[in-house]
Amino acid sequence: MSVQRAPVATAANEVTPVRRGREFLNVPGPTNIPGRILNAMHRPAVDFSGPEFIDIAMSCFRDLKWLFRTEGDVFIYAANGHAAWEAAMVNTLSAGDTILVPETGHFSTGWGETAESLGLKVKTVASDWRRAIDPAAVEQALRADADHAIKAVLMVHTDTATGVTSDIRALRAAIDAAGHPALFMVDAIASLATTELEMDAWKIDVVIGASQKGLMCPPGVALVAAGARALEAHATSSLPKRYWDWTARRAKEHYRKFCGTAPEHTIFAMREALNMLQEETLEGAFRRHERLSEAVRLCVGRWCEGGALQFNAVNPDERSNAVTTILLPPGVDTDTMRAMCRDNFSVAVGGGLGKLIGKAFRIGHMGDMNEPMILGCLAAVEAALKRLDVPIGSGGVQIAIDWLAQPPR
Repeated sequence: MSVQRAPVATAANEVTPVRRGREFLNVPGPTNIPGRILNAMHRPAVDFSGPEFIDIAMSCFRDLKWLFRTEGDVFIYAANGHAAWEAAMVNTLSAGDTILVPETGHFSTGWGETAESLGLKVKTVASDWRRAIDPAAVEQALRADADHAIKAVLMVHTDTATGVTSDIRALRAAIDAAGHPALFMVDAIASLATTELEMDAWKIDVVIGASQKGLMCPPGVALVAAGARALEAHATSSLPKRYWDWTARRAKEHYRKFCGTAPEHTIFAMREALNMLQEETLEGAFRRHERLSEAVRLCVGRWCEGGALQFNAVNPDERSNAVTTILLPPGVDTDTMRAMCRDNFSVAVGGGLGKLIGKAFRIGHMGDMNEPMILGCLAAVEAALKRLDVPIGSGGVQIAIDWLAQPPR
């Protein structure tokens, strides 16, 4: 017979809440992993040099081209997104090269710091972390580079720290208007499968991605897609790149595509994720993300009417379909707010990063996400804000319900 135990009392004489049901994961990565993908991984290891695994892996390489919208080569690494930054640079650049990294937030800063660690010289276009990249400022910086010392422009499409999405096509137009030959590299880690992106049509030379956001897979797979100009630059790049090397990974022997033992189970996951995206269609995934993110934005906009909260992204058109970053007022501790959501309402939301540490929280709304999951998160956050006496406008969750009650467009 089981022994019944009384709830444990805390020092403040409060009863620790009994938790039932599932926790809602609304951080901006890793995102929710669907049952289909978990089941695809729940299988024995296989011979990675055998025909079954080779067929699965090669189908992933093929369909990732469809995902990136490219006829270029796609490389798969057993690594995370930070590794994809490094792989993109060491395969195309040489020590002492200069790159331009327009500032968008924590992750553009991180990409630049990675570049500096490799011996590259980094120029930037400053930003306040609340607005998208200014194409005119980038064009000006490139026009000033008369000797074409800048070898690459590195852009973060959606910075998950700031919740800001920049315009790829506008930046491509700025590079063209300056008549500059720099490679154009785009970090699409948070935008891949959540926001429209056309690698070849928009003349992007390198796009990087990762498995744990819009692709709905476990962390641990980094993706780099390289076009013709990037592959041409690779031929003369001199940075060390043994593990990352595109030449080795394009060799005939299949095991060399992974520089050794393949990460089999993450490839099984990737295969199922691509199946799911093909069933939904990319356009369907984009529309779903737009619809759910608009529900979040409408709700947060109503909360902001209370005068305490603010969108970090100042311009509505630049607010991301992957994550919404919300500024808290002075005196409200971010960790306390997040702990309230997690421990009392079973919802995990993200904290601020970089300059926004202690000043913001983030609601992730990408990947395997639907209407009840969004509404559950918003209701929990609203309840937590009320319990912490943060002044918010009333009816935030209701306006999200009203939006989602409309038929999808």
